[in-house]
Amino acid sequence: MTSRWEIRRGKAEDLGALTRIYNHYVERSICTFDTEPFSIAGRRPWFERFSKGGPYLLFVGEEGGRVLGYACSGPFRPKPAYRSSVETSVYLEPGSRGRGLGKALLAQLLRTLEDEPEAHRAYAGIVLPGEASVRLHESLGYVRVAHYHEVGYKLGRFLDVAWYERDLSAG
Repeated sequence: MTSRWEIRRGKAEDLGALTRIYNHYVERSICTFDTEPFSIAGRRPWFERFSKGGPYLLFVGEEGGRVLGYACSGPFRPKPAYRSSVETSVYLEPGSRGRGLGKALLAQLLRTLEDEPEAHRAYAGIVLPGEASVRLHESLGYVRVAHYHEVGYKLGRFLDVAWYERDLSAG
């Protein structure tokens, strides 16, 4: 399928669209454990970590000047020894799912991380069942390494999370 979207690095002007996309999942989905929507100002600290270089990256997918989704890598855990491990995330506008954009975004993120000397492992927490997300991550080389039972509670139910890992040094 020929795509009309462009994948590029995120920029400050994208913050409103990125916040809107993420808030959709905060309010209507179990795929994030955030439960309160963010203001643009409240989301700014998340965005600013991508401008510091190193393994924390943000790519957006855009079509006709409209941001349709993003993939990013951020801290896996806050302690310094975890710096070479990143947690990856992908979020798309609901109408943009199923077109290959999520895979293209995550693939670009992973290719860039493979060239990043500070990045060694990528992790993704997937709320189960999450079949589409599991297929996406497995298709790009992630393997399941953990299953946390009923670790979260959202939208009136307990939720399991599977953790997936990808070696970034293997290419």
